[in-house]
Amino acid sequence: MLTIHHLENSRSQRILWLLEELGIEYQIKRYARDKTTNLAPPELFEVHPLGKSPVITDGEQLVAESGLIVEYLVEKYGKGRLAPPVGTPQHLQYRYWLHYAEGTFMPLMILTLILGKMETAPMPFFAKPIARKLASKARDAYSGPNVIRNLQYLEDTLQKSTWFCGDQMTGADIMMSFPVEAAAQRVDLGDKYPALQGFLDRIRALPAYQRAIEKGGPYIY
Repeated sequence: MLTIHHLENSRSQRILWLLEELGIEYQIKRYARDKTTNLAPPELFEVHPLGKSPVITDGEQLVAESGLIVEYLVEKYGKGRLAPPVGTPQHLQYRYWLHYAEGTFMPLMILTLILGKMETAPMPFFAKPIARKLASKARDAYSGPNVIRNLQYLEDTLQKSTWFCGDQMTGADIMMSFPVEAAAQRVDLGDKYPALQGFLDRIRALPAYQRAIEKGGPYIY
């Protein structure tokens, strides 16, 4: 049976959603984060040398990395669903968004999180002004402008179509869900990015998405 190795508060949530969309039988093996470090537990290193999550095992096959897992599951179990036909422009866009999610947008969300922690982390009083100044300079010079540029890019894309690859939901939308959810925690989408907010509203209303939350548990982006 297919098993998903599910780390709480992690990207594996969207793989649960994909599995629910595909309607295939699977089991969940849960892992809790270390309460002090917030890192994955040692048990995950027994599954993958890097302690990765998400990871799936499908019989003897082990697959890691969210984008590859999405491609693998859609190709093997999708039966033509959740991916445009190979050779079409839409399929190229599908693959683009699969890579963009983790290659471009999610690193910006992680950097934004790190800079925020630099400003609020416990430290000697004399170090706080230095940390805040460094975080502020990095945000003003790099992360801030890039986050805005990418958010507008996503907004413009979703102004033109219901989903990232057109009018049909694909695995690319599942991949993009986590970074967009993360962005909504860091930036008030509000009236400035209504298409992005609409995307979140649509996916959150999907029965498969809701089942994935029920099975995986609520998570913090």
